[in-house]
Amino acid sequence: MQKVVSFTQMKYGTGEDYQFLDAEADEYARGLPGVVLTALKQLGRGLQGYRVSRLEHSLQCATRAQRDGADDEMIVAALLHDIGDELAPFNHAAVAAAVIRPYVREEVTWIVAQHGLMQTYYYAHHSGGDRNMRDQLRGHRWFDAAAAFCENWDQASFDPDYKSQPLEAFEPLVQRIFTRKPHDPMVLLANSG
Repeated sequence: MQKVVSFTQMKYGTGEDYQFLDAEADEYARGLPGVVLTALKQLGRGLQGYRVSRLEHSLQCATRAQRDGADDEMIVAALLHDIGDELAPFNHAAVAAAVIRPYVREEVTWIVAQHGLMQTYYYAHHSGGDRNMRDQLRGHRWFDAAAAFCENWDQASFDPDYKSQPLEAFEPLVQRIFTRKPHDPMVLLANSG
């Protein structure tokens, strides 16, 4: 029989219970890269209508970032920026940012969190929207970096003729990033007890 905690309400947990749960969480976290890669693969079966799958779009973004000399955190961000599409199609950027937040610097998280709004520049005016909605972010220290992320990688990655790297090429990078000790202060605070 699998070991479980003694409590049915968290307030009744013991130190032994929470030490056990911390060890279980650490074990689960070691497998997180595989969970992330599995979720990414699901993008190959999701939203239709584009000339490439959402997975291929993600691979193209990451390949473009890599070929442009982006650092590892930004390449992973390019790879995972749409990972929230399956569960949160109207809030996917926030979901993707939450997934990467503990493992990358604040700038990278902000870019991913804002890319959904930034991308409206390319299409909102075709359906009666304001293509300049992103201007509400203008003046932010990372606005130009987010605009470049969208211009150079995200909006450009729907080309069925583009030769992207296969997912396997990015697996070691995902492994490295997602096995780091989380550095986000809120994650550390939440896990401290």
